Amino acid sequence: MTEKPHTVKSYEEQLQQLTNNLVVMGGNCETALGNSIKALCNNDNTIADAVINNDTVIDNFESQIEQEVVDLIALRQPMAIDLRETVTALKISSDLERIGDLAKNISKRTKLINNNLPDNLTQSIERVGAIVQKQLKLVLDSYTNRSPEIALDVWEKDEEVDNLTNLCMEEVIKYLKSGKENVEYGSHLLFVTKNIERIGDHVTNIAEQIYFLVNGSYLEGDRPKGSQPIVNGEK
Repeated sequence: MTEKPHTVKSYEEQLQQLTNNLVVMGGNCETALGNSIKALCNNDNTIADAVINNDTVIDNFESQIEQEVVDLIALRQPMAIDLRETVTALKISSDLERIGDLAKNISKRTKLINNNLPDNLTQSIERVGAIVQKQLKLVLDSYTNRSPEIALDVWEKDEEVDNLTNLCMEEVIKYLKSGKENVEYGSHLLFVTKNIERIGDHVTNIAEQIYFLVNGSYLEGDRPKGSQPIVNGEK
Protein backbone atom coordinates (compact mmCIF):
# COMPACT_ATOMS: atom_id res chain seq x y z
CA MET A 1 0.00 0.00 0.00
CA THR A 2 1.35 3.42 -0.98
CA GLU A 3 1.92 5.75 1.96
CA LYS A 4 0.22 9.13 1.57
CA PRO A 5 2.25 12.25 2.30
CA HIS A 6 1.01 14.62 4.97
CA THR A 7 -0.82 17.77 3.89
CA VAL A 8 -0.21 20.24 6.73
CA LYS A 9 2.35 22.81 5.59
CA SER A 10 3.65 23.69 9.06
CA TYR A 11 4.15 19.99 9.74
CA GLU A 12 6.18 19.65 6.55
CA GLU A 13 8.28 22.63 7.58
CA GLN A 14 8.97 21.04 10.98
CA LEU A 15 10.10 17.81 9.34
CA GLN A 16 12.32 19.74 6.95
CA GLN A 17 13.87 21.65 9.85
CA LEU A 18 14.57 18.34 11.56
CA THR A 19 16.29 17.06 8.43
CA ASN A 20 18.29 20.29 8.03
CA ASN A 21 19.57 20.17 11.61
CA LEU A 22 20.60 16.55 11.22
CA VAL A 23 22.50 17.33 8.02
CA VAL A 24 24.34 20.24 9.69
CA MET A 25 25.13 18.05 12.69
CA GLY A 26 26.51 15.43 10.33
CA GLY A 27 28.68 18.03 8.63
CA ASN A 28 30.13 19.01 12.00
CA CYS A 29 30.94 15.36 12.70
CA GLU A 30 32.56 15.00 9.29
CA THR A 31 34.77 18.01 10.03
CA ALA A 32 35.59 16.74 13.52
CA LEU A 33 36.71 13.36 12.21
CA GLY A 34 38.83 14.85 9.44
CA ASN A 35 40.48 17.35 11.76
CA SER A 36 41.13 14.76 14.49
CA ILE A 37 43.08 12.61 12.01
CA LYS A 38 44.88 15.67 10.65
CA ALA A 39 45.84 16.81 14.16
CA LEU A 40 47.24 13.39 15.04
CA CYS A 41 49.25 12.89 11.86
CA ASN A 42 50.65 16.45 11.91
CA ASN A 43 51.18 16.59 15.69
CA ASP A 44 49.02 19.72 15.75
CA ASN A 45 47.56 20.48 19.17
CA THR A 46 45.81 23.62 17.92
CA ILE A 47 43.62 21.57 15.60
CA ALA A 48 43.14 18.97 18.34
CA ASP A 49 41.90 21.67 20.72
CA ALA A 50 39.46 22.92 18.08
CA VAL A 51 37.97 19.43 17.72
CA ILE A 52 37.63 19.08 21.50
CA ASN A 53 36.02 22.50 21.92
CA ASN A 54 33.61 22.04 19.00
CA ASP A 55 32.16 18.86 20.51
CA THR A 56 29.70 20.99 22.50
CA VAL A 57 28.22 22.18 19.19
CA ILE A 58 27.55 18.57 18.20
CA ASP A 59 26.09 17.80 21.63
CA ASN A 60 23.78 20.81 21.37
CA PHE A 61 22.51 19.64 18.00
CA GLU A 62 21.64 16.25 19.50
CA SER A 63 19.67 17.94 22.29
CA GLN A 64 17.87 20.20 19.82
CA ILE A 65 16.96 17.29 17.53
CA GLU A 66 15.76 15.25 20.48
CA GLN A 67 13.44 18.08 21.53
CA GLU A 68 12.17 18.52 17.98
CA VAL A 69 11.37 14.81 17.77
CA VAL A 70 9.54 14.87 21.12
CA ASP A 71 7.50 17.88 19.99
CA LEU A 72 6.61 16.29 16.65
CA ILE A 73 5.47 13.04 18.23
CA ALA A 74 3.53 14.73 21.03
CA LEU A 75 1.84 17.41 18.94
CA ARG A 76 1.53 15.80 15.50
CA GLN A 77 1.22 12.10 16.29
CA PRO A 78 2.97 11.12 13.04
CA MET A 79 2.20 7.85 11.25
CA ALA A 80 3.86 5.66 8.61
CA ILE A 81 6.68 7.46 6.75
CA ASP A 82 6.44 10.56 8.98
CA LEU A 83 6.87 8.44 12.09
CA ARG A 84 9.90 6.76 10.54
CA GLU A 85 11.32 10.19 9.69
CA THR A 86 11.12 11.36 13.31
CA VAL A 87 12.29 8.16 14.98
CA THR A 88 15.12 7.67 12.48
CA ALA A 89 16.31 11.24 13.03
CA LEU A 90 16.54 10.57 16.77
CA LYS A 91 18.56 7.38 16.26
CA ILE A 92 20.88 8.95 13.69
CA SER A 93 21.54 11.96 15.93
CA SER A 94 22.58 9.57 18.71
CA ASP A 95 25.10 7.86 16.40
CA LEU A 96 26.40 11.22 15.22
CA GLU A 97 26.86 12.38 18.81
CA ARG A 98 28.96 9.28 19.50
CA ILE A 99 31.03 9.98 16.38
CA GLY A 100 31.71 13.46 17.73
CA ASP A 101 32.73 12.01 21.10
CA LEU A 102 35.10 9.52 19.49
CA ALA A 103 36.70 12.26 17.36
CA LYS A 104 37.14 14.26 20.58
CA ASN A 105 38.76 11.25 22.25
CA ILE A 106 41.19 10.90 19.35
CA SER A 107 42.15 14.55 19.76
CA LYS A 108 42.59 14.18 23.52
CA ARG A 109 45.04 11.35 22.93
CA THR A 110 46.79 13.38 20.23
CA LYS A 111 47.64 15.97 22.88
CA LEU A 112 49.36 13.23 24.90
CA ILE A 113 51.59 12.22 21.99
CA ASN A 114 54.28 14.90 22.02
CA ASN A 115 56.33 13.28 19.33
CA ASN A 116 56.51 13.01 15.57
CA LEU A 117 55.33 9.54 14.60
CA PRO A 118 57.00 7.29 12.00
CA ASP A 119 55.72 7.77 8.47
CA ASN A 120 54.43 4.21 8.18
CA LEU A 121 52.18 4.78 11.20
CA THR A 122 50.76 8.11 10.08
CA GLN A 123 50.17 6.75 6.59
CA SER A 124 48.37 3.70 7.98
CA ILE A 125 46.18 5.84 10.26
CA GLU A 126 45.47 8.28 7.44
CA ARG A 127 44.46 5.37 5.19
CA VAL A 128 41.87 3.92 7.58
CA GLY A 129 40.75 7.43 8.57
CA ALA A 130 40.21 8.35 4.93
CA ILE A 131 37.92 5.42 4.19
CA VAL A 132 35.84 6.08 7.32
CA GLN A 133 35.59 9.76 6.35
CA LYS A 134 34.41 8.71 2.89
CA GLN A 135 31.85 6.34 4.43
CA LEU A 136 30.54 9.11 6.66
CA LYS A 137 30.19 11.50 3.73
CA LEU A 138 28.39 8.87 1.68
CA VAL A 139 25.95 7.99 4.44
CA LEU A 140 25.12 11.67 4.94
CA ASP A 141 24.54 11.97 1.18
CA SER A 142 22.35 8.89 1.44
CA TYR A 143 20.24 10.59 4.10
CA THR A 144 19.96 13.85 2.17
CA ASN A 145 18.95 12.05 -1.03
CA ARG A 146 16.95 9.29 0.71
CA SER A 147 19.03 6.74 -1.19
CA PRO A 148 18.83 3.15 0.09
CA GLU A 149 21.33 2.13 -2.61
CA ILE A 150 24.06 4.33 -1.17
CA ALA A 151 23.14 3.20 2.35
CA LEU A 152 23.49 -0.43 1.29
CA ASP A 153 26.89 0.26 -0.29
CA VAL A 154 28.10 1.85 2.96
CA TRP A 155 26.75 -1.09 4.96
CA GLU A 156 28.55 -3.62 2.78
CA LYS A 157 31.91 -1.86 3.16
CA ASP A 158 31.98 -2.27 6.96
CA GLU A 159 34.12 -5.39 6.53
CA GLU A 160 36.73 -3.41 4.58
CA VAL A 161 36.94 -0.86 7.41
CA ASP A 162 37.42 -3.62 9.99
CA ASN A 163 40.21 -5.24 7.99
CA LEU A 164 42.04 -1.96 7.40
CA THR A 165 41.76 -1.15 11.09
CA ASN A 166 43.38 -4.44 12.08
CA LEU A 167 46.21 -3.88 9.60
CA CYS A 168 46.74 -0.47 11.17
CA MET A 169 46.74 -2.01 14.65
CA GLU A 170 49.39 -4.50 13.58
CA GLU A 171 51.60 -1.59 12.52
CA VAL A 172 51.02 0.11 15.87
CA ILE A 173 51.84 -3.07 17.81
CA LYS A 174 55.13 -3.41 15.91
CA TYR A 175 55.95 0.17 16.87
CA LEU A 176 54.95 -0.50 20.48
CA LYS A 177 57.19 -3.57 20.68
CA SER A 178 60.18 -1.90 19.02
CA GLY A 179 61.28 -0.13 22.21
CA LYS A 180 60.22 0.67 25.76
CA GLU A 181 60.13 4.37 24.87
CA ASN A 182 57.27 3.64 22.43
CA VAL A 183 54.97 1.89 24.90
CA GLU A 184 53.09 5.00 26.05
CA TYR A 185 52.55 6.50 22.60
CA GLY A 186 51.82 3.08 21.11
CA SER A 187 49.08 2.48 23.66
CA HIS A 188 47.44 5.79 22.77
CA LEU A 189 47.62 4.89 19.08
CA LEU A 190 45.92 1.54 19.64
CA PHE A 191 42.94 3.34 21.18
CA VAL A 192 42.97 5.95 18.41
CA THR A 193 42.81 3.23 15.75
CA LYS A 194 40.06 1.36 17.55
CA ASN A 195 38.07 4.56 17.94
CA ILE A 196 38.29 5.16 14.19
CA GLU A 197 36.87 1.68 13.68
CA ARG A 198 34.05 2.41 16.14
CA ILE A 199 33.22 5.55 14.17
CA GLY A 200 32.91 3.26 11.16
CA ASP A 201 30.48 1.08 13.13
CA HIS A 202 28.31 4.10 13.94
CA VAL A 203 28.33 5.07 10.26
CA THR A 204 27.07 1.57 9.45
CA ASN A 205 24.33 1.99 12.09
CA ILE A 206 23.23 5.14 10.29
CA ALA A 207 23.19 3.31 6.95
CA GLU A 208 20.86 0.68 8.45
CA GLN A 209 18.52 3.39 9.74
CA ILE A 210 18.38 5.14 6.36
CA TYR A 211 17.58 1.89 4.61
CA PHE A 212 14.72 1.36 7.07
CA LEU A 213 13.56 4.96 6.68
CA VAL A 214 13.16 4.67 2.92
CA ASN A 215 12.04 1.05 2.56
CA GLY A 216 10.16 0.45 5.79
CA SER A 217 12.12 -2.75 6.38
CA TYR A 218 15.53 -3.56 7.85
CA LEU A 219 18.47 -4.98 5.98
CA GLU A 220 18.48 -8.76 6.05
CA GLY A 221 21.41 -10.90 7.13
CA ASP A 222 24.33 -10.29 9.43
CA ARG A 223 26.36 -7.13 9.14
CA PRO A 224 29.56 -7.73 7.11
CA LYS A 225 32.46 -8.00 9.56
CA GLY A 226 36.18 -8.31 9.04
CA SER A 227 38.71 -10.16 11.17
CA GLN A 228 38.34 -10.08 14.94
CA PRO A 229 39.54 -6.83 16.57
CA ILE A 230 42.88 -6.84 18.37
CA VAL A 231 41.85 -4.40 21.11
CA ASN A 232 38.62 -2.81 22.28
CA GLY A 233 38.03 0.92 22.03
CA GLU A 234 36.80 3.60 24.40
CA LYS A 235 33.18 4.19 25.30
